[in-house]
Amino acid sequence: MTVWALLLEYDGAPFVGWQRQQNGLSVQEVLENAAAQLSGGTQVASVVAGRTDAGVHAEAQVAQLTLVTTLSADRLREALNYHMKPHPVVVLRIAPAPDDWNARFSAIGRAYRYWILNRRARPALQVGRVWHLPAVLDAAAMHEAAQLLLGRHDFTSFRAAACQAKSPLRTLDRLDVRRHGDLVEIVAEARSFLHHQVRNMVGTLKLVGDGHWPPAKVAAALAARDRSAAGPTAPPEGLYLTGVRYAVDPFS
Repeated sequence: MTVWALLLEYDGAPFVGWQRQQNGLSVQEVLENAAAQLSGGTQVASVVAGRTDAGVHAEAQVAQLTLVTTLSADRLREALNYHMKPHPVVVLRIAPAPDDWNARFSAIGRAYRYWILNRRARPALQVGRVWHLPAVLDAAAMHEAAQLLLGRHDFTSFRAAACQAKSPLRTLDRLDVRRHGDLVEIVAEARSFLHHQVRNMVGTLKLVGDGHWPPAKVAAALAARDRSAAGPTAPPEGLYLTGVRYAVDPFS
């Protein structure tokens, strides 16, 4: 048996999220069903670096599969991609994993990007892939407020009620806000995130951007350690998992 590391790209719109659920199709189900086609119908369990929610996309998700196969890495990638058709999930790269490597527990960093389309006209080409906000946002004020969240903190105010993490303590390494024409880009990096943490931070920064909050109120919301003290949860369609870092890159 070989443990394979997979780099995945997917459109989260048609899925109930990464994890298998009874109420709809998941990315995990699509991948594992494709793997079963290559293992004589035997179900193959996967491990993933980050369990994305319904509607959240991935540019560089990392997963692992344990398979008995004589296929080369390139042939295995093509076979998995063939069996995942027509679903919007593809394996970009695949390689035998390093010894004792785990897609989830070996990760030392995760990166997300959130896109806001900030113009009066609704999206046509980007529908389902951005959060459309017609009121003008002050991206510079949002960035100023974002810097108040950097470092190691109790992020209870930005944690979903259903979050199962044992501790609300997290170290936020990067939270940048930049404008690119009509698009506002928010980039977040940390070793790991709480459930809905990025979307809750984005929803809070939106209140700064549209003038409802001064930047300093974000620090007060963080210090409150109370979910009701922060802003709303931003919708999932603007969020992308853009990278997972490991001490030993399984794809190098």
